[in-house]
Amino acid sequence: MSNPPPSGGDLSRLRQLNSLAAIRALRGAEPLTLSVLAERTGLSRPSTKDVMDELVGLGWVEEVAPVGGTMGRPARRYRFRADGGHVVGIDIGAHKVLAALADLDGNVLAETRHTVDPDTPTEARLDAIDKAVSGCLALAGLTREDLWAVTAGTTGLVDPKGRIALSTAILNWSGVDLAGRLARMFPCRVLVENDSKLAALAEWQRGVARGASDVLFLHAGRRTGAGLIVDGKLHRGFAGSAGEISLLPLSQWSAGSAPLDDSPVVPKGTPPQDAARYVLSAARDGNSAAMESVERYVEVLALGAAMMVLTVDPELVILGGSFSRAADVLLPPLRRRLAEVCMRPPELRTSTLGDECVVLGGIGLAINHLDSRLFGAEGGSATPLPQHADAKVTSIASR
Repeated sequence: MSNPPPSGGDLSRLRQLNSLAAIRALRGAEPLTLSVLAERTGLSRPSTKDVMDELVGLGWVEEVAPVGGTMGRPARRYRFRADGGHVVGIDIGAHKVLAALADLDGNVLAETRHTVDPDTPTEARLDAIDKAVSGCLALAGLTREDLWAVTAGTTGLVDPKGRIALSTAILNWSGVDLAGRLARMFPCRVLVENDSKLAALAEWQRGVARGASDVLFLHAGRRTGAGLIVDGKLHRGFAGSAGEISLLPLSQWSAGSAPLDDSPVVPKGTPPQDAARYVLSAARDGNSAAMESVERYVEVLALGAAMMVLTVDPELVILGGSFSRAADVLLPPLRRRLAEVCMRPPELRTSTLGDECVVLGGIGLAINHLDSRLFGAEGGSATPLPQHADAKVTSIASR
């Protein structure tokens, strides 16, 4: 029996997938010819030509002028209009608010940082967020109307509606409707996610975990957290609480950097935010008391990490957070601890993205979301290049 001809819905879906495949081939690349695009997308040359004609008409792609000096009839070349829209990633922590503005290729165009404290009032913290994004826009010569999506990464447990269900690191942050408050600031799609999860996504998209299918990101700093990539996707769990090991008292993760902060080698009067850094530096220099403090800290870090390693069996464990600068001190004892309890100890690597991990993950999540909406993954055909995305609140966990 012959196969039935594709239905209208099947053809529409096929066009969506072809458009998205072409955009992904063009994104971040030099202008490509139809032949190269056909090869990279797996489409026939005529189908590739049809897709390009549609995307050019919608404003997503533009044809590039021929290279000077080309003999004969020059091949048509196309580029993705990365400058047609912009997204923002925000890192909301206990001690800082960092915002980064990027084009649709994910290239960072501007960054702005504001200092806050764990006890900064909620309204003042929200004001710092507003000012950080405004600073990025001013540096890039843009306005809020140029934004298509904003992703906020925050410490704490984020529920499916973008509300902070629980935060122990920031005073009075629990219960804040972050998605709703940000939607009043920005006339575009707003997404809210836990910061460690965004950091895991950033490492998988553009860091040391590229190409890996299952990844555990460890946020090692004054607080301890984790994010998971499972089967090549950010893993949130049913209610967004996957990886929240600090909620389990047995893990001792809620104590954060206490084993380092309380070390006897810390001079009296040292600011709390500098204590751990002092101990890690002393341990690097061979100070025995500092090394003992590091061992106690790593024992706590390894306990929660081992719980997740034994549950998920990741290919890689990435050490990130502010303490990752001392990876030479932390990784050897962490590797030994995991080897003692894990049947197959995973490979350990150090984050290369530094303090930008969360904002880069936010940028990547925003771009993925736009791909999903604007190229039909949520239904419908590819849509014209918009002036700006419609104002709508989304917690990414609810997708």
